[in-house]
Amino acid sequence: MGTRQKAAGTVSIKLVRSPIGTPSRHRVVLRGLGLRRLHETVRRPDTPQVRGMISKVGYLLEVSTE
Repeated sequence: MGTRQKAAGTVSIKLVRSPIGTPSRHRVVLRGLGLRRLHETVRRPDTPQVRGMISKVGYLLEVSTE
């Protein structure tokens, strides 16, 4: 029979610092996470890919796990 994995948790990501003056690649990562405005919060699945993006621009974010 097929194996089912338990659904991964989610991560709440909030943009708390302005990306103005940051490297353009960091701004691209923010867009990839779905963040466009200050104090905007998004939920993303807790995967290694998302965690890598968070670590890249973590100095601009506030992260909480759910």
